[in-house]
Amino acid sequence: MSTAKTYSAHICGLHMETVTVEVDISNGLHSFSVIGLGDRSVDEAKDRISAAIKNTGYISPKQKNQKVVISLAPADTRKEGSSFDLAMALAYLSASSDIEFDYENTLFLGELSLEGKLRKIHGLLPILIDAPTHGFTAVFIPKENEKEASLAQHIIIYPVSSLQEIVEHLMRHKKLIPLQPRHTELHAEIDGVHRYDISHIRGNESSKRALEIAVAGCHNIILYGPPGTGKTMLAQSMASIMPPLSYEQAVEVTSIYSVARILDQGLITHPPFRSPHHTSSAISILGGGTTPHPGEITLAHRGVLFLDEFPEFEQRVIEGLRQPLEERTITVARARGSVTFPAQCIMVASMNPCRCGKGKGNGCACSPRSIERYQRKLSAPVLDRIDIWIQVSKIDYEKLSLTQASSEKTKDIRKRVIQARAVQMKRFHSQNKYYNSEMNAGDIEKYALLEDDARKLLTQSAEKLGVSGRAFHRIIKVARTIADLDCSPNIKKSHILEAIQYRQKKFG
Repeated sequence: MSTAKTYSAHICGLHMETVTVEVDISNGLHSFSVIGLGDRSVDEAKDRISAAIKNTGYISPKQKNQKVVISLAPADTRKEGSSFDLAMALAYLSASSDIEFDYENTLFLGELSLEGKLRKIHGLLPILIDAPTHGFTAVFIPKENEKEASLAQHIIIYPVSSLQEIVEHLMRHKKLIPLQPRHTELHAEIDGVHRYDISHIRGNESSKRALEIAVAGCHNIILYGPPGTGKTMLAQSMASIMPPLSYEQAVEVTSIYSVARILDQGLITHPPFRSPHHTSSAISILGGGTTPHPGEITLAHRGVLFLDEFPEFEQRVIEGLRQPLEERTITVARARGSVTFPAQCIMVASMNPCRCGKGKGNGCACSPRSIERYQRKLSAPVLDRIDIWIQVSKIDYEKLSLTQASSEKTKDIRKRVIQARAVQMKRFHSQNKYYNSEMNAGDIEKYALLEDDARKLLTQSAEKLGVSGRAFHRIIKVARTIADLDCSPNIKKSHILEAIQYRQKKFG
């Protein structure tokens, strides 16, 4: 009888892939099939769109004696989810000559309810961002996704509540109003109240200084010491000194959360803080699955990944962190292909000196062999990727009783961090980089200029400590961040001294 075509899309990793929806209606005994390697939710769309079409005022495909075939192309790519419902329903109505419209350069996304309403879908923002590069100029989406969709630029977006609304618009009976995109400037409140504020921590000044350096240059850090010394609280307080995300970073993080189906708001303006339990599986932290999905290290992108009780994580998880901590991305390879997710985050780990946590001289009952086995869970390649090592000492009860006024204000620390990051952004403005920790060997030669006495000290210390080439470069990166906090164009001897101090690896 006739054919029709519309366009939809789905997410592959964090990027859009166009799905062409084709419908063929021919004479014959009644049958209704959806082909194109869809999952169970795609196959069930036959019942959803049939009921939605009937309740919109048209004859249901199941009430006609005809053969209906819906194809989702490309046919060799797995399709998941219910976001193709709207495109399939409109293609059927066009093929059956119920409506006529121009489908070129237009995307249709949305799940249909049985009464013809449009329901919220996941992973929408990355599709809207990529759609203009695929030649699309307009897109119809569920109204429930309106807040998320307002972040997209360079495409006309029509929020729709029901199939009836979009049919009336396409038939020119009632025009829909396009969504106005949100302005690209953020006005995030950075002096809000944080549950864990760094100014609430008494003592541990060296630890707070290390956290400031880690946040300023996006350096990985580990806190080690006996239980109850405040390691967890120190890590959680990092959120209070982190500056808000830029618009581009905020859209990037929001897109990740949309794909992961955990976006419960519009734009994410503050760096994420993820703290998975040590019993979490490798897939949940690193990402993966039959169809690769982002893990915790990707959900912490542009923020903090806190791994409490680091040695208690699976060995597969600890060793799996090698590549993402070095490359700032993680590639998940499967039989059907590989997907690369971003993983630019600050890894903050904490650990005890031994399994019981007490350490030498504090009543530790662990045998030397048990202590060695506990500490050897962290291999040398993993340790090399940690820039800053901080031993958190016992609590000074005299400092603990002091008033809050005795602590440095959070906004003052954050101000220094923002200034240091601004210097780095200016430094790397011509590259796709933000932080000193992202520098490669060429960048170090160009941007990390050492004074003569600083270079001499670094060479002597490296030979004495026997550090690896990777650790040598990481010392320079940390020193570069310290110099930025000190508003110094060159790296001085004092900056190298402080950076070397953070290479300590003794657990006692």
